[in-house]
Amino acid sequence: MMVSGISLVVWSGYHNIHERRLAAQEREAAHVTLIPDNSSSGSASGDAPEAPSPLLGKPAPPLSLVDLSGKQVSLSDFKGHPLVVNFWGTYCAPCKIEMPWLETFSKKYAADGFDVIGVTYDSEVGKDTISKNVRKLGVTYPILLSDPKAEKDYLADTEVLPMSFYVDRTGKVIQVTAGLGSEDQLEAMVKQTIAAGAQ
Repeated sequence: MMVSGISLVVWSGYHNIHERRLAAQEREAAHVTLIPDNSSSGSASGDAPEAPSPLLGKPAPPLSLVDLSGKQVSLSDFKGHPLVVNFWGTYCAPCKIEMPWLETFSKKYAADGFDVIGVTYDSEVGKDTISKNVRKLGVTYPILLSDPKAEKDYLADTEVLPMSFYVDRTGKVIQVTAGLGSEDQLEAMVKQTIAAGAQ
């Protein structure tokens, strides 16, 4: 009886340590390190997380992908509009924090012509899984299924998500962020994108 009692205590102690280790690993997986761009002259909010990118200051590469309903959507459809091209994944916890903010700003600044395009980085999970995640997040802006060309053109070798490209009315990439900043930082960059390239 005593031996089984000791065994139970040892087992529960091991089980507790194992569970805590798994929880720590999950927290670590959800953590995203922000990549500052030290070459930038500054951002709209002073400390918004910018990522070094060869696209910064250049025209956004052409993008033509299929949305969740099977419709072809191109970047050229948004010509003259300030917008954010946001790469995300269903497995990315920080993405799921940021996407409702993007949804809010897509509505709040719609009168200024502002748009958001979501590009899912994990198309292999299937449209049903992606659609379920999108509905749960309350997102109504277009969600496109990524392909190797889009990933090469925009992400290169970067695997940090969320990754956002802020494109002004002239089609130029004026900000690039990697990882999750604050809601206020995001809104400041949206405002800067709307103001940039305005006539």
